[in-house]
Amino acid sequence: MNRHTPLRRRPFRPRLRDAFCCQGGAARGYELAGFDVTGIDINPLPRYPYQFVQGDAVAFIREHGAEFDAIHASPPCQHDSDCQRIQGRAHPDLIAPTRAALESTGRPWVLENVKGAVPKLRGPVMLCGAMFGIATYRHRYFETGGGFTLTPADHPEHRAPQAKMGRPVPEGWYGQYVGNFSGVGQARQVLGVPWMNRDGIRECIPPAYTAHIGRAFLAHFTAEVAA
Repeated sequence: MNRHTPLRRRPFRPRLRDAFCCQGGAARGYELAGFDVTGIDINPLPRYPYQFVQGDAVAFIREHGAEFDAIHASPPCQHDSDCQRIQGRAHPDLIAPTRAALESTGRPWVLENVKGAVPKLRGPVMLCGAMFGIATYRHRYFETGGGFTLTPADHPEHRAPQAKMGRPVPEGWYGQYVGNFSGVGQARQVLGVPWMNRDGIRECIPPAYTAHIGRAFLAHFTAEVAA
């Protein structure tokens, strides 16, 4: 049985731990929603725009996750990515250990990954750029826990054609900014991540997604305090 710890008295801006944070796409959305965000990643990330700790994300969640009001975790997607399977590269599968760490905190949490990981995720909600007026589809899947749930959003029909993986994006098309893609400046503008380089862009969550989730977190906190 999962332990649920009642929400402690929060500061004006609740604190969120951004685990496996990469260059901070998820963090920007949560910041826009009203959170103070601290990232953690095993790699040094000089482009990360918020407070940052370098270290093992799973271990940090276990040891310090309960100190935050909410936790977002995006364990590396390469294990379940089509691109990496095609290239025959081996990557660790951290979804189960990340979930176990999140469940140990008693805090509300989100666990994000790509379509290839869906069989391992529990009741994930899918978000797409078309839901937020972003000119890329970039489906991402979000499992929730710790008493927090996310209502599925309406998924508009994909009307705009999508450029082939990594290729230049014709006018009126949607981009697929993965691999060694061209058009970094365009991708920054479309996704809303002007500080990122190509490496960050091809893995990032569009901030509009986590701004949406962040607002749901705040509604959850309000309901919890009122209960």
